[in-house]
Amino acid sequence: MKELSNGQSIALADIPFYTYSAFTDAIITAVAKGRRINAFFGMPQGNAVEVFVILSDDDRGRLFVGRSVLEGDSFPSITSQCPQMHLFERELAEQFGLKAEGHPWFKPVRYTPSFTGKDAWDRPKGEPILPAVGDFYKVEGEQIHEVAVGPVHAGVIEPGHFRFQCYGEEVYHLEIALGFQHRGVERALIGGPNQRTIHYMETLAGDTTVGHTTSYSQIIEALTDQEASPRAQALRGIALELERLANHIGDMGALSGDVGFLPTMSFCGRIRGEVLNMTALLCGNRFGRGLITPRGTGFDMDADRTAELLKRLAINERDALDAINLLWDNQSVMARFEDTGPLQQEQARDLGIVGPAARATGLVRDVRFTHPAGIYRFAQIPVATYSSGDVFARAYVRFMEIQRSFAFIRDQVQNLPGHIDEPAVAGKAGPASGKAQLPSLKPKQLAAALNEGWRGEICHVAITDDTGHFARYKVVDPSFHNWTALAMVLRNQEISDFPLCNKSFNLSYCGHDL
Repeated sequence: MKELSNGQSIALADIPFYTYSAFTDAIITAVAKGRRINAFFGMPQGNAVEVFVILSDDDRGRLFVGRSVLEGDSFPSITSQCPQMHLFERELAEQFGLKAEGHPWFKPVRYTPSFTGKDAWDRPKGEPILPAVGDFYKVEGEQIHEVAVGPVHAGVIEPGHFRFQCYGEEVYHLEIALGFQHRGVERALIGGPNQRTIHYMETLAGDTTVGHTTSYSQIIEALTDQEASPRAQALRGIALELERLANHIGDMGALSGDVGFLPTMSFCGRIRGEVLNMTALLCGNRFGRGLITPRGTGFDMDADRTAELLKRLAINERDALDAINLLWDNQSVMARFEDTGPLQQEQARDLGIVGPAARATGLVRDVRFTHPAGIYRFAQIPVATYSSGDVFARAYVRFMEIQRSFAFIRDQVQNLPGHIDEPAVAGKAGPASGKAQLPSLKPKQLAAALNEGWRGEICHVAITDDTGHFARYKVVDPSFHNWTALAMVLRNQEISDFPLCNKSFNLSYCGHDL
């Protein structure tokens, strides 16, 4: 397969073609040798479907891309040999009306109508595919009972459906059905970029605005042979770590609330808001909208803003660490965290799990370290790992990352390079013009960008047509990799542990349902 680096573009003509059998054999062999599947997707090609794969070698910091063509109404599944493919194959079938022959659990991922108009599912003609409608796995037995949770939940959260097979309080199997948040974002991106594209990126997953927009900006820069200035790269890194801080601190509070430990819950809820306000100090928006733009950032920092940010950083770091340290000294909290929802390292590796969930099993899986881009090429953050794979490990990895993100932000703020380059910023400490001319992209290219969002690896892949517009834009949110891990860790756990396990992953519904 063709080798490339994170944030690089290559000509489509340089990507090797394989027969589909050779293509899947190459994927199986690569994964067996330790490579991971970052993205696997299709693109219409007349009556056929052109299929692409992005693989990563974390030890070497390299990406690999290959392609093939599917003709007809089906393709042979390799999920039984390569579990990382299980959702990717179902998504391919769903979007293009193909059947994945031999897939161990072949059903829709969401409810997306196919691009081609073909239908892979056995249903009456014209009947829509609706979320959570269809067969669910069942455990037979007189004493087995089924518990259905959602899609409407008690809290103000996104909708998702969870179907438990239980023996008493013990969960034998959990199946998760999503799709309620599907908005057709990938379809809407075709033909771009245009003035709306950046807004789609900022709202792919609202709590990951900076992560997704940074990946998109790197795609545009790769397709225009441009690069953000050193100052802009530093500001992007600051924003990305602030986003990580806000969500990690919020999660620590939510985990505390799930076990009834109110001091940390209350403190962290307030501190999360203060960290969001630090992002608002940078750009006027608590979630970072308008901050990241192709070729740079939409806002800069002056001396007053820098001093204020450092002041708030010190206060919130002290408060966050004090609040979270209350957890580790409380035996009742530890009794609920330890040995609850364990994920084995082998499971994490086989399923391609990313982010804190993977690092909590001991895997060194962090894009900032393995495939660094932007400021992370010059200012590395040590990878935080733990080995037990349980709720405690997922919480403690967050705690370590909180400390390291505070240190990284402080260092970058105190050592910002010189003034940011035009045209990324329209004026000092002010927004870039919304009427900026969109860049012309190189035609017939593929570009790939990875970033370590707060949930884990974010992967964006763009393919341009012969006019330099998006013929396909694929987004793989870390939640797409990780929802299966939540189902796995509930096995042999008490059903009352579900809220705690669920929060220890804190996955995105809308990020999955693009």
